[in-house]
Amino acid sequence: MKDDKGLYYLPYPQNPRIHMYVRKTGPDICFRLWSADDTTLWEQHGWVPFAAIQAAAALYDRKSGGFDPRSVYDMAVARALVSEGSAD
Repeated sequence: MKDDKGLYYLPYPQNPRIHMYVRKTGPDICFRLWSADDTTLWEQHGWVPFAAIQAAAALYDRKSGGFDPRSVYDMAVARALVSEGSAD
């Protein structure tokens, strides 16, 4: 999908008020989260390269619960969007 902020997918399909934006910056694909319910989120958090997301995911402990970066940052979807967006 695409809007005025760029290419995005819904990381939580049951909640269309949260968008994950993706863009290619040099060789990297970067992600940025937006929420209609938290308007400050976009300004407070910039574009994050996938390598940083992978580093955070490596620290995640499934036993303790909490936010799992692997559940939200989908590289396969991001690559497809970037590829499709470059064909426009």
